[in-house]
Amino acid sequence: MRKALRLRRLSRPRDDRYLFVPLDHSVSDGPVVPRDRWHDLIRSVVVGGADAIIVHKGRVRMIDPHLLGSCALVVHLSAGTPHAADANAKVLVGEVEEALRLGADAVSVHVNIGSDTEERQLVDFGVIANACDSWNVPLIAMIYPRGPRIGDPTDPVLLAHVVNIAVDLGADLVKTTAALPVERMADVVASCPIPVLVAGGPTGGGSLVDHARATMATGCAGLAVGRRVFTSPAPMALVAELASVIHADHHAGLVPAMTGAAS
Repeated sequence: MRKALRLRRLSRPRDDRYLFVPLDHSVSDGPVVPRDRWHDLIRSVVVGGADAIIVHKGRVRMIDPHLLGSCALVVHLSAGTPHAADANAKVLVGEVEEALRLGADAVSVHVNIGSDTEERQLVDFGVIANACDSWNVPLIAMIYPRGPRIGDPTDPVLLAHVVNIAVDLGADLVKTTAALPVERMADVVASCPIPVLVAGGPTGGGSLVDHARATMATGCAGLAVGRRVFTSPAPMALVAELASVIHADHHAGLVPAMTGAAS
């Protein structure tokens, strides 16, 4: 029951569709925004209508808790940098109990299938899945075909395998790469008994909103978009557009008035 209640918090209109905004890039890529823009970015994402933000544990301390009344908090437990011997390696840097003390509604773990350190990442995933089961905490798997053994990371057959690894190891939701063409995500979704979210935007640029429409038309449960949001000149407006696509008829009246809000 407690896990079910936390899962419901991950979808603001309770329609089992999701718009997550990952802001965990500062570990892998460097600062997301200058420190004097952080509060405005969080406020824009929340007021725009995101269902959840995803951050590392240290960043939780830099979020005004009043902003999280309507927006869920996901604490990301994996980390890695491009400076490591295996740039696709991810290691655990947090625990489920720690995330709960910080007020998390869910946790996320990153696994790169096909990387040189895949075995270690799968072991870590299992450890966190077990803890999530003990504490009734939803687990989001960020799982990608990524590494020297991967030929085509957009292959729908490969993606179906990847998302089902997440299912079998205990995830409640799974985020992965979009298939190409995007219409083939329908095959991935049809293979998977838990909600599938697509990471990022269209390859080569293009309209993120159109990409969201095409993705949702395949039966995906939502999107997790970070970089395209925090680099946008108007993140609030972009999040609001994406939320209206993902939540369709449920979005009307959901988002607070934006008058005077930062964008």
